[in-house]
Amino acid sequence: MDAGASPDMSGIRIEAIAAAHIDSFHRTLDIVAREKKYLSMIEATPLPQTREFVMGMIAKGNPQFVAVTGEEVVGWCDISRHFFPSNAHRGRLGMGILPAYRGQGLGRRLMETTLRAAQKTGFARVELDVYEDNSRAIALYEKLGFVREGIIRRAARIDGRFINAIGMALLFEEYKP
Repeated sequence: MDAGASPDMSGIRIEAIAAAHIDSFHRTLDIVAREKKYLSMIEATPLPQTREFVMGMIAKGNPQFVAVTGEEVVGWCDISRHFFPSNAHRGRLGMGILPAYRGQGLGRRLMETTLRAAQKTGFARVELDVYEDNSRAIALYEKLGFVREGIIRRAARIDGRFINAIGMALLFEEYKP
C-alpha cells in the first residue's frame, strides 16, 4: 500500500476472535506495541502467551473482537473481567488498530461491538487508562460515554520518559449507544 493511500474500509469485518486469528492478532499487537505510544507493553508477549491469553478470553466468555480484512487482523478491542468476585462486574478495555486503518471509524465500530457484548454478558462497568497525549482516543472514548475519573501520574515510563494517563470508565446504566 502507498504511504499516503488509505486502505479500503468497506471489506473490513468485525468478528469475535477465534483461534484462527491468533497469529495475525499477535503480529498486529506487536506492531502497535512497538510504536511505544498507545500500549503499556512495548512489544507483544511471546506468541505462546498471546495464544494462552486469547484462549483464556474465549473460555471465560470475555468479549474480544477483531477487525479483519481478508485473513489479516488490523485491529482489536477486548474487555477482561476483573478476577475477584467482588469486582467481577467490572472489566478493563484494551484496543489497538494498525496505523493505516486509524481515523476512519474502525475504532468506534470495534468499541461499539465489544461494549454491546460486554453489556449482554453482565458487565456493569468498563474501565480503561489512556495516555493523556492520545487526544484522538480520548475524544472517541468520551463520544461513547466514558467519563474521566482521574489522572494516573507517571503511569508509564517509556524510553526514559514518564507519561501520565487518564483513568476513564463507562457505567452501562448511563450508556446510550
